[in-house]
Amino acid sequence: MKKCFAVLAVVLFSMVLFAPYSSAQQKFDLKMMTGPMGGSWYPLGGAIADAIQKEIPGVTFAVSPGGGVGNVEAIEVGKCDIGFSNSSSGVDGVYGRPPFKQKMTEMRQLANLYPQYFQIVVLEDGGIKSVADLKGKSIAPGPRGQTGEFAARQVLEIYGLSYKDMSKVHHVGYSDTVSLMKDGHCDGWLLCTTTPASTIMDLASTRKIRLISLPEDKIKAMQKLNAGYINRVIPKGTYVGVDYDVQGFGFFTHLIISAKLPDDLVYKITKTMVKNLPRYGDVVKDMKGVTPKDLAMDIGIPFHPGALKYFKEIGAL
Repeated sequence: MKKCFAVLAVVLFSMVLFAPYSSAQQKFDLKMMTGPMGGSWYPLGGAIADAIQKEIPGVTFAVSPGGGVGNVEAIEVGKCDIGFSNSSSGVDGVYGRPPFKQKMTEMRQLANLYPQYFQIVVLEDGGIKSVADLKGKSIAPGPRGQTGEFAARQVLEIYGLSYKDMSKVHHVGYSDTVSLMKDGHCDGWLLCTTTPASTIMDLASTRKIRLISLPEDKIKAMQKLNAGYINRVIPKGTYVGVDYDVQGFGFFTHLIISAKLPDDLVYKITKTMVKNLPRYGDVVKDMKGVTPKDLAMDIGIPFHPGALKYFKEIGAL
């Protein structure tokens, strides 16, 4: 009997001694979906993934392009574990509003990031001065599944327009759109990203551009469609040749994460993000000056318990 107790004690001691080690060495092959090539999400996602892989043993990341709407759906069906999205799409997902067909129950908030701006870019010599003037023209609203593409459809909608009223709709990424605009094969570019957007700057370096403002009544019409849309102004001088303020709307970029991931892992991921905040500002200028409290901002989406625990510990919530 004494020998049995001795053996049992050794076994229990070993379990206690090595349990933390085993947990720490647990491997997680995670998938992150960001945004289109040429936008700000893809490089920022790479920087975030790189920091997490370096600081959390056993965690690896596969980073791929995506879109705000598509990433929410990808979290829901298990296609990815972490994704970039926009506050407007995230809130729509929580409530199951269009473009979503049902409530997204597996999505949780990881961290808020920075504001984005909906931008309507046309060529100066194209004669387009209003969204209404896009009728019969060729436009590029971005690939389907992006928050910006859905917002573009809504902007056309409040003007009584749809894709059917266009001569051509190019569902391509930013880089391809720049090429189309430079060659004169696209008249209007509708996108949502940071300012100044490097791809718009690229276009403005070879073609004279104009940015279209939205009047106040149209901005209010957009806010009726989604309360997550907020007033945004692109200051004059942001782009070459745009020497006037551009009135419009935008929303927040944020990171969403699968509810299925362990609390302890998400706690460590959140801690790593906060630790590396200064680094992210070198990748996307809009991240400069972002604080832990900014990351913990409540935008109407339930936090993952692991993230919530860390933000509360450091007093950000």
